[in-house]
Amino acid sequence: MGIAQGTETGSSLLLAAGVLIGALVLVLAAGFLMLRQRRAELDRREARLTSELHRLHQHEDELAARAAESERVRGELADQAAENRRLLEHTAGLTAAQAREEIVRTAESEARREAALTVREIERRAVTEGEGRAREIIAASVQRLAAEHTADTVVTTLRLPSEDMKGRVIGREGRNIRAFEAVTGVNLIVDDTPGLVQLSCFDPVRRESARLTLEALLVDGRIHPARIEEAHERSRAEVERLCVRAGEDALLTVGIGASGEMSPELVRTLGTLRYRTSYGQNVLGHLVESAHLAGMMAAEIGVDPEPVRRAALLHDIGKALSHRVPGSHAAIGAEFARRHGETEEVVHAIAAHHGEIEAKTVEAVLTQAADACSAGRPGARKESVEAYVRRLERLEEIARAHEGVTKVYAMQAGREVRVMVQPEAVDDLRAQEIAREVARQVREELTYPGQIRITVVRESRATEVAR
Repeated sequence: MGIAQGTETGSSLLLAAGVLIGALVLVLAAGFLMLRQRRAELDRREARLTSELHRLHQHEDELAARAAESERVRGELADQAAENRRLLEHTAGLTAAQAREEIVRTAESEARREAALTVREIERRAVTEGEGRAREIIAASVQRLAAEHTADTVVTTLRLPSEDMKGRVIGREGRNIRAFEAVTGVNLIVDDTPGLVQLSCFDPVRRESARLTLEALLVDGRIHPARIEEAHERSRAEVERLCVRAGEDALLTVGIGASGEMSPELVRTLGTLRYRTSYGQNVLGHLVESAHLAGMMAAEIGVDPEPVRRAALLHDIGKALSHRVPGSHAAIGAEFARRHGETEEVVHAIAAHHGEIEAKTVEAVLTQAADACSAGRPGARKESVEAYVRRLERLEEIARAHEGVTKVYAMQAGREVRVMVQPEAVDDLRAQEIAREVARQVREELTYPGQIRITVVRESRATEVAR
């Protein structure tokens, strides 16, 4: 019995050993198969890399051949230029004056090309280094400012409570209209439009006083010369109070009142701009918006924001006086601010904000930038169709006057000008010069909000017909 048990145990061991050996054989077979697959994959990759290396060698040989060909062509061109120079010298021996003139012209052309190359390199570096930082500063300032896109407009039309009220406004033989115009200095227009009368005057403050006067007369119902004078006196006092209040509110909004006093006359004149618009944009709102932008940009670059905000808030104050004082509103505003105790930094920024004089301080530069951002943002300003068409026509005329220009297109509502030139007559450097000259002429001749991009396109095409 013991022998039988031993035999059975030995059989079990042999069976287990056989199973283990079979499993090992299967594992080895699987591993061998996997190695063969990896080896085949590596062989394929090696063949692909060998093919790619061969293609790169061929490309390198082609580039070397092209470089040699380019060098040969460059040598031939140099030889041809030298030959041309020798012929020119030989020919110039006939007339010394013509030779000197041709040499001067050639030297001037070479100097212009070298200068254009230098200018383009300097512009490229300046754009590369400064555009990113400038964009970050302006974008951060604009994003932090929430401004209205709809501009307030001065009300010049009044609605009458009834059509019978026109007779009272006109008066017997028009005496009420004559008295109203004599007292207020505003033209009162009563036409066939039902239920409406219009007020016309170049002075917005005077027009606002007349509007309040006429509204008071319409509410009261008693309209005669003595009553008109009484109502106008009250209206003038009310407008004066509103102007002072508007100026004080602007100072408080910008944050100037707490840090520095301002002349009461400056505050009152600043408040009168609440009734003035420029291309549909309320001037006082534009000044407050510009002050916020200038202050934020000054803080971004580490400059004291107080004088910058002050200059930006006052930069268009001359518009309140330009209808009474001859000259540009920038010069008028600068002189007005100087007379009322503003610092030279603020006065200079006001005078330079339209480029009439060179901006020599950081306050003046930031005032220019804030003014452009506020005026050029979408929805800020609008202009009449006639002025818009004339501006577009003049843009195209300026660009078309340059030699080599074939077509000119004013695009994006006059914000961009595309200039197409002849590639045979204008090279790349001359195209750069045309763009710069057109931009300079546009800056000097036209008045526009924001900026205008000048793009010169020089395109050459080769066309063949397969038959």
